[in-house]
Amino acid sequence: MATNTIPFQRKLFGAALLLCGATALPSVSLADNPVVQTNYTADPAPMVHGDTVYLYTGHDEDSATDWFGMNEWRVYSSKDMVNWTDHGSPLKFSDFSWAKGDAWAGQAIHRNGKFYYYVPVTSRSLNRMTIGVAVSDSPTGPFKDAVGRPLITADCGDIDPTPFIDDDGQAYLYWGNPSVCYVKLNEDMISYQGDVVRVPMTAESFGQRTGKDDGRHKTKYEEGPWLYKRDGLYYLVYAGGPISEYIAYSTSSKPTGPWTYRGVIMPTEGSSFTNHAGVIDFKGSSYFFYHNGALPGGGGYHRSAAVERFTFNADGTFPTIKMSKEGPPGVGNLNPYVMTEAETIAWESGVETEVCGEGGMNVGSIENGDYIKVKGVDFGTGAVSFDARVASANAGGSIELRLDSATGTLVGTCMVEGTGGWQTWVTTSCAVDGATGIHDLYLKFTGGSGFLFNVNWWKFTPLDAPDPDPTGAGGAGAGGAPDVGEGGAAGSGGAGGGVSSGSAATTGSGATAGSGATAGSGTGGAGGATAGGASGDEGGCAFRVQSGPSSPAGALAALIALGAVAARRRRAREAGRSGAAAN
Repeated sequence: MATNTIPFQRKLFGAALLLCGATALPSVSLADNPVVQTNYTADPAPMVHGDTVYLYTGHDEDSATDWFGMNEWRVYSSKDMVNWTDHGSPLKFSDFSWAKGDAWAGQAIHRNGKFYYYVPVTSRSLNRMTIGVAVSDSPTGPFKDAVGRPLITADCGDIDPTPFIDDDGQAYLYWGNPSVCYVKLNEDMISYQGDVVRVPMTAESFGQRTGKDDGRHKTKYEEGPWLYKRDGLYYLVYAGGPISEYIAYSTSSKPTGPWTYRGVIMPTEGSSFTNHAGVIDFKGSSYFFYHNGALPGGGGYHRSAAVERFTFNADGTFPTIKMSKEGPPGVGNLNPYVMTEAETIAWESGVETEVCGEGGMNVGSIENGDYIKVKGVDFGTGAVSFDARVASANAGGSIELRLDSATGTLVGTCMVEGTGGWQTWVTTSCAVDGATGIHDLYLKFTGGSGFLFNVNWWKFTPLDAPDPDPTGAGGAGAGGAPDVGEGGAAGSGGAGGGVSSGSAATTGSGATAGSGATAGSGTGGAGGATAGGASGDEGGCAFRVQSGPSSPAGALAALIALGAVAARRRRAREAGRSGAAAN
């Protein structure tokens, strides 16, 4: 069970969306912006690595009221720009022994097999903002202090660092408020050459400031630089002032300037007096990230990351970009037949995320009526069953599988029983009927009062998968996810046996008997069940442990249920062949 408090406004917001969803057309998605709803996520900093966008953000604490309450950074990832997986916190200000607080806007970059995260924090000895650098072998962390001291102590308003590696291999780090500074980073990315360069703050470079004179800012530049290159032209995108902020930009033919002011990209809007931009290219399109106060309870100290797809003008200038609720269209569809972390979310109502005892993160704080939406799920010719890894210290509840809205077509219902603890995990399974083609999938949670259960991952089994083997031989394929779980059935891609031993039973579509081993229509994984009862696993949960034999009655129930699944698949295939012959 998650320990943080869920703001009541989010519950009301989710209920309103649920009512709207009742009349929504299946092809229309509910709001996708802000891209994260389980936390307030400020200062988005996207990074493309391979086929994935990693989104690094700050975390505005719920308790912040009249100043920024920020203690950690968060990281999310997406392969399709609509569904975002929560990887938790890769770094906290307390990971720097010399820092005393203020985990403000940072940015990460990849070089030579490592990931470098540049972040501003308050130095304990200097009692002002400085910039540190942390390093990791993984884009999702954990990151560790790379030098044991601040990298930047220039007193140039040392916040909002933006790293950039040019085509010739030279790396730069820009930052600053109220002016802009930069250094040339060395190949090691944790030191720099020469002196700190203070960029001339002229009206030609950054626009003539108008409005109230605060005595510090002489140009439109306020803070939050982002260095980006396209077709040989360098763009310095930044928050402009006076407050409330908007996003403006300048360009140059060189990464060090001189810069020429080009105008406003995103006007002031969005219920936050700050804004912070990030620009990337991904799978053939350009994307503009920003933050606003659009979530319930949102505002200047409770900000949320959002994204828009855009196209540059023919002359290379930015178009005007407005904030939206819809967000960009997806690039590709989600495969439901591989394990999907439950914290992979396009939109949610009511739930939170937390660290999972089996590794990674899980979804928790689930109450009756909450839901998770996953966008663009491609079921192909159909799904026959669904598995989910669940835990509950209460009585449990159920997971309704619905298409295209939280009140849409019901294609399956999985019962979740109490497991004896919020981190005591079992795999529950249920039959699925009617899930074909591409849909938005809603996992709608129902049950009694209070918190119901937690969810770690889920996975469907396709209708055209090999029939489960009731003899226990198991599939020999290389399916990558849920294993033959506690009391679970043989997998469609796994190497394990059809009936596993387990003192914590897997609930399924079959009957329960004996010690609690239950028939399931499970979807095997990379590891097979061993003689001792432990099973292998790839991704998601770090490990699963089982003990104690299944009773004969439990094994019989499993065989009966597996036979029913196999028969249903055969009938479906025969119907398909008959239909083809008739045509």
